[in-house]
Amino acid sequence: MAKEPIGSARIDTNEAAAAKEPDTPQADRDEIASQMVDRYALWSGAAGLIPLPLVDVATVGGVQIQMLRKLAELYGVSFSEDLGKAVLASLVGSMIPATSSLGIASVLKVVPLIGTPIAWMTMPALSAGATYAIGKVFIRHFATGGTLLDFNPPDYREFLKAQREKWSRRSAISTRAPTSQDSPTTTPH
Repeated sequence: MAKEPIGSARIDTNEAAAAKEPDTPQADRDEIASQMVDRYALWSGAAGLIPLPLVDVATVGGVQIQMLRKLAELYGVSFSEDLGKAVLASLVGSMIPATSSLGIASVLKVVPLIGTPIAWMTMPALSAGATYAIGKVFIRHFATGGTLLDFNPPDYREFLKAQREKWSRRSAISTRAPTSQDSPTTTPH
């Protein structure tokens, strides 16, 4: 009896099937894309742990390009690496506060004693949050029939802001310690 693949293997299988079938329902495609963005956000967070300044930023950029390539494939959008990098750079440029924080966190790794611990605490969250927001923007763009050629970052400014806030709330909830209100109370018998 064959076992069903679990975790990311199942998502990869769904991605490939959805990309091959142009008549995949939009809701299914969007759900697969959302799971893909979550996975790439986690990979970006892990890349933020690379101890070498700027190598971590380059790795995060590589993860984001790969995510964009896979999203384009899923939505049947033509992808070229050069155009993908240009579009991603234009979007990242519109996220100046978030991306400058990413660079600062990376460079902090060279500050003796305190720099590395501070960078290791902030860089993964910043990397994952930026990747999550970028992925959500491209899901929306591709789902509405957009391509890399007609992408215009200012059109997504408000949406991007909402996605960053959503990621911040999501991160705060996942890092919050459980309280007595969060767990069911039981009474001894």
